[in-house]
This record gives sequence, C-alpha cells and structure tokens, in this order.
Amino acid sequence: MKSYLKQYINGAWVESIGGTRHAVINPATEQPCSEITLGTPADVDAAVAAARSAFESYSQTSVAERAALLERIIEEYKKRIPDLAQAVSQEMGAPIGFATAAQVPAGLGHFISTLKALNAFQFDEQLGRARVVHEPLGVVAMITPWNWPLNQVTAKVAPALAAGDTMILKPSEESPGCAVILAEILDAAGVPAGVFNLVNGDGAGVGSALSAHPDVDMVSFTGSTRAGIAIAQNAAATVKRVHQELGGKAANLVIEGADLAAVLPPTVQGVLANSGQSCIAPTRLLVHKSQVADATGIVKAMMEGTQVGDPAEMGAHIGPVVNKAQFDKIQGLIQSAIDEGATLVTGGTGRPDGRNVGYFVKPTLFADVTPDMRIAQEEVFGPVATIIAYDSEDEAVKIANGTPYGLSATISGDAAKAAKIAPRLRAGLVTINSWSPDGNAPFGGYKQSGNGRENGKFGLTDFMEVKTVIGEPA
Repeated sequence: MKSYLKQYINGAWVESIGGTRHAVINPATEQPCSEITLGTPADVDAAVAAARSAFESYSQTSVAERAALLERIIEEYKKRIPDLAQAVSQEMGAPIGFATAAQVPAGLGHFISTLKALNAFQFDEQLGRARVVHEPLGVVAMITPWNWPLNQVTAKVAPALAAGDTMILKPSEESPGCAVILAEILDAAGVPAGVFNLVNGDGAGVGSALSAHPDVDMVSFTGSTRAGIAIAQNAAATVKRVHQELGGKAANLVIEGADLAAVLPPTVQGVLANSGQSCIAPTRLLVHKSQVADATGIVKAMMEGTQVGDPAEMGAHIGPVVNKAQFDKIQGLIQSAIDEGATLVTGGTGRPDGRNVGYFVKPTLFADVTPDMRIAQEEVFGPVATIIAYDSEDEAVKIANGTPYGLSATISGDAAKAAKIAPRLRAGLVTINSWSPDGNAPFGGYKQSGNGRENGKFGLTDFMEVKTVIGEPA
C-alpha cells in the first residue's frame, strides 16, 4: 500500500497540522491501495499564505519564462506516465490500458494545449484611447473530482501557471495518488516554491476552508451540481470568482433516417468508456419511433459485447465504478427505471456474472423510457443507456433540452442536418457523430452544468483579470 501522508506546501513535503489518516480503496478489490492524510483548515491557511507570498514574484514573470516552465513540465510528465497510470488504475478503477492510453494523456494534453494558447495569446490591445490588459488573477483554489482525475486537475493547473497565478489544489480523496505524483512532476520541473501547493483532504475539512478563505481570489471546482452550489454559497461572502464545471445529462439525438449501424457505435461508446463515469457521456438516446427497434438491437449487442474485468489486466474491458456509494446509487437508479415501467433490455441490478467482489456494474440498456423518469433526469455515472422515442425533430430537441443540465449533447446522423440542429441545443458542447471534446476548444456548460470555460485560450482567459488603462502617453 502506497502512503502519501504529507502535504506539498511552499515547495516542500510537510506534515499535516492535525490531519487524520484516510485509506483509499481499490474499487476492484474493496481493499486499501493507498493512504493519505486528510488535511485541516490549518493546512489550508499555510498553503494559502505560501501561495499569496509567491504571487508577488510569480505574477511578474514573463510569458517566455512561463512558457519555458510549461515545456519543462511536459518533459517531466512524460517520464512519469507509467506511475500516473498505475495510480489512476488502482484508485479509481480504470483498466490499466485505458489509464495509459486515455486518462494520463488527457492530462498531458492540457499542458500542451495551454502552452500553445499561451504563445499565441494577445495580452493587451488598444481600444480607442484605452489599453486593455490581461493580468494574473491571484491565488486560485482548485477542487477536483475522481473520474478523470488528471484531466480535471491539469485543466486548472496548466492555465493558472500560464496566467501567472498561484494555487492550492485539493484533489478528490478517492483518487489522490496521481495528484501527488503531479506535485512531484511540478517540483522536478522547477515550479517556484509556493506557486503550486497540494492539500489532500475531504470537502468538509479542506474544500470548505478553501472556498471560504478570504485570501483566495478564485475557486475553480469540477464535480456535482449539489457540491457546486455549496461551494458558490461558501465563496459568496468574499465575492471571489467562482468557476465551475458541474453535472451533465447528455442526450444523443439520433436523426430520423440515420444509418444506425454506422453512427451509433462511436457515440454509444461514450456511455461505456471509463465505465460510464464521464460528465459528457451521451446516455439518453433519442430515437425516432420508426427506428427504435433497430436502435435497440444495435445498442443491446454493444452492451452485451462489453466485457467487465480486472483493471490491473490489459484489455478492452471496462472496470468497476469508483466506490460503494456510486455503486449503490447506480443500482438504485436502475431499480427506479424498472419500477417506473421502463423495459430492461439487458443488464440490470447486481454485479456481472462471476464477480462477487468489487464495484462492478453490468452494462445496462433500457427501452420505453419517458423523459420524466428518474433514469432520464438524473446523472447515473455508470454504463447505463436509455432509449427514448420521439415523433418529430421539435420533440427531440425539447427532450434533449429537458433536464436541468447543459454540459454537452451529441447528434448522430447526417452531419449537415446535425449542424442545423446544433444551435437549438442548450449545451456548451455539441458533438456530431462522436462524443469527446477538443482540448483546444472551450469546455463548460449551460444551466446547472456550471459557469466559465476550460481549455486553450478560453481557459487561459478565465484564470486572468482584465484591466483598462486610460491616459498613457502615446
């Protein structure tokens, strides 16, 4: 069992001030695989003080200096890919092949795209007699989830470093190991002391202290809408910037007459990848009533052809979901669909055959789902898809927009027709015949899916302040 018991504050690994040990559970074995120290408000105070002090000098570094730092981080990151993949696989259950090919590269991609954005960014412009300047924002608190841990950590750390900010990261206590390794990477790359700080902990002990801290200028959070509301309320008293990427309930709007055999596999794969633990998973398949039977057959075959297996083994299988709480939530939502009258096509409650230990979920498909059912409204975060029939394009759009969320939506079918539907969908990301985002393009949601954007120049802008200067000599 790996031990990550110290916090990284002001360029050094230090003992927590009054923290308690916490075991991280391998979701495949239900046994501890690592341990951390849950930090305290005193740890937060120390980290914020270090970040505030470091901001004075780091905010004055040049673009060239920060670009060179990102280049060094990229090289150090590449050296630790196997270590990062092992940590992700053991702690949150991603199969080692998927962790190596997708989870870890997603984190690297943010440093690469941010470097590109930094080198091209226009930091000031003349507007009439005013000069408009983008400047470092200040001290940023970052609170990140467990499902794509490196992706969501680096989507914040990379632009903050590029912008000239200093920061305190609280990663999820469910998958902290890769964040500790990232701290080692940043240290090896020469990130100045106090610029990046890591305080492990839970939401109550560390997250709340960060979001309410008077010396934190911005809190950037990725996670559930419920937790995002609490963070925004905590931050309100100090009027800090609140930047959030929250829940999703993506529709997959299948255009009438689409070639189902061609367009469904690449989009339904988004329901299965990472065991369905993606906020943009297009789980609600909206299918014209004339094609429901055919679509059901295709998706059923995909679900039944997906193997569920040991994340420590190489292969194309999916792994468990992250913990017992998530497993129980998914089981409850599957049962709710059965109770509300949906047709269980394949899968269902309980573990897959041959799995008596671990938080493994059967790939599951429901048909005859109606938009008002819980399974059609609540984020499942598991390998569970639903088919909802529609009569007309207008009805399909209404169903697609008919949840509190607006993070992403997928359209399957003729790309020209899809392009005309895309403006009608109330979502920050619309993908056509695919489901994944582009790391250079803005990522964020409408409605209760959050506010602000990450990735590329848009993410960089969100981690800066804008100043107007009037009256400078010509």
